[in-house]
Amino acid sequence: MMDYWLLPFQFPFMHNAFWITLLIAPPTALLSCFLVMKGWALMGDAVSHAVLPGVVLAWMTGIPLIVGAFAAGMSCALLTGYLAENSRVKQDTVIGVVFSGMFGLGIILYTSITTNEHLDHILFGNMLGIGPEDLWTAGTIALGVCAFLLLKWRDLELHAFDPVQAKASGLSVNLLHYGLLVALSLSIVATLSATGLILAVALLITPGAIAFLVVRSFGHMLVVSVMVCLFSMLAGTYASFFLDSAPAATIVLVLTALFVAAFVYRLRVTYKTSRSAG
Repeated sequence: MMDYWLLPFQFPFMHNAFWITLLIAPPTALLSCFLVMKGWALMGDAVSHAVLPGVVLAWMTGIPLIVGAFAAGMSCALLTGYLAENSRVKQDTVIGVVFSGMFGLGIILYTSITTNEHLDHILFGNMLGIGPEDLWTAGTIALGVCAFLLLKWRDLELHAFDPVQAKASGLSVNLLHYGLLVALSLSIVATLSATGLILAVALLITPGAIAFLVVRSFGHMLVVSVMVCLFSMLAGTYASFFLDSAPAATIVLVLTALFVAAFVYRLRVTYKTSRSAG
């Protein structure tokens, strides 16, 4: 019986799938806390979709796909910021226009070329096809993003809660702003081979949202989000082997179930608090 439950650990492709989850869970979970607190959930969605034309153009020109993905993600983030600051249109509207436009451009570019590459691997990831190069790329990016977020988390926290106070305190607001955008683009590049472009947004939002419902300290929020993301990715990957389902989609379902549980928990706590006060 024990051999049956340990079956996933006997296959090399599952080993790589588990390794990639351990690598990309910490940076995406940490980043999700800042995105949630800043109200940048749509920004994560926009950048993840906008990466597609960069990937296709990189393939057409023969440069590494991650270079094209990063360039497209940063272009989307910078264009969104510029349009929001220099027009009467609100940021969420600008984000919707930019990400849908770039995603449409990516689809047109992809359908205009002849290639053996599968679009579903770009959109939905291919965790069971992870290779050593993907692990090294994800590991390098994860190390850099985690180092930046952990070293600057207090400054980023103040910038997320009160940008005016952060500027008055002498912090380089622009550096923090664009540093966060760079971290966002790099994190999406790191998740490209694992969860794909569409499902990457779940890793960039849901862990932080769950932690926000459960704890009330931002420091604890960072810790809880990483634990939630690690558990969800490992459990989802493990369960997908027995369910014969896509690992990325299974991970998202685990995250969604945990979010519902956290929401119910918060409702119960709020109800008990209100009864005690009454």
